[in-house]
Amino acid sequence: MRQDTFQAPDYYEIDDLLTEEHRMIRQAARDWVKRDVSPIIEEAAQKAEFPKSIIKGLSNIGAFGPYIPEEYGGAGLDQISYGLIMQEIERGDSGVRSTASVQSSLVMFPIYEFGTEEQRKKFLPKLASGEFMGSFGLTEPDHGSNPSGMTTHFVDKGDHYLLNGAKMWISNSPFCDIAVVWAKNEEGRIHGLIVERGMEGFSTPETHNKWSLRASATGELIFQDVKVPKENLLPGKSGLGAPLLCLDSARYGIAWGAIGAAMDCYDTALRYAKERIQFGKPIAGFQLQQKKLAEMITEITKAQLLALRLGQLKNEGKASTAQISMAKRNNVEMAIHIARESRQILGGMGITGDYSIMRHMMNLESVITYEGTHDIHLLITGLDITGLSAFK
Repeated sequence: MRQDTFQAPDYYEIDDLLTEEHRMIRQAARDWVKRDVSPIIEEAAQKAEFPKSIIKGLSNIGAFGPYIPEEYGGAGLDQISYGLIMQEIERGDSGVRSTASVQSSLVMFPIYEFGTEEQRKKFLPKLASGEFMGSFGLTEPDHGSNPSGMTTHFVDKGDHYLLNGAKMWISNSPFCDIAVVWAKNEEGRIHGLIVERGMEGFSTPETHNKWSLRASATGELIFQDVKVPKENLLPGKSGLGAPLLCLDSARYGIAWGAIGAAMDCYDTALRYAKERIQFGKPIAGFQLQQKKLAEMITEITKAQLLALRLGQLKNEGKASTAQISMAKRNNVEMAIHIARESRQILGGMGITGDYSIMRHMMNLESVITYEGTHDIHLLITGLDITGLSAFK
């Protein structure tokens, strides 16, 4: 069992820009990851199993709906606190952070923002405590970057809706208690529906043979004439803009989370480089290794500043979709590059489960694709700065 000796880099003393509460929240998450995630995550990844034993711990550190008001079971924290929690969790594993992100930004957020008071009271406290786990159904087998082309649909049957279709690449799907599903009505308008485990015709087969996010449960959501009560429709917002607002929140969390993965790879590579002796001295004393390490800490520092400023804008209600896309794209690209460079510093040892780097690298191959691919985020920025859409 690997001992977690991680020390977070803070080259520009960014901690001075955080409040004492921010630092306490981050420390609680960091301590939990060291105690409850790091000792088990390599085995979970090797076995391709989600460690359900950590669900209660995720709830205890406020990872489920940290910015949801306390009256609904959330922690009532600000957006920077949310980001810091995601950073620490992804430092442990991207798959674990995915579980928390989905629960918070893709399930609790739409219920809170678009749901009725009855829906909030029924579902949010149980989601915050981890008694209920949720999933988010937007991506389909034939519609990923183009979610508006979805074919999942529902029809009004008088006292209920009849839902048919399928969603793919869904985190938490195999064990979710509820799913927030986006589907078109008879007029082609997109709406959100809360589908509950046990509804006849609703199944959640697991996706196997993944090389990435192996410690996260991924699957499908399949709907075959599922009768959804009318009170399970989210009435507050319809159209594609509704799920995209959820994705904004999740992408923001990813922008922070990727920093955690990068920091873990950097810290591992730095320690190894100081200890590994070749040609009579530590490899950290060689120019090429110092170049790698110096570039890593530079990019991490830039990403930290980008995420912090974005968090401030989120707190002020001013962060735009394009700004969030830029941070998600930049920070994930930064993290995956650092993972690859760190693996080279460790040489052959870098591919083993004795170190976290190869697991992070494989995980980040999913993170760079989901919630908007790397290229799509580039085009979102392009649209924002030119006013011209390259999507059509």
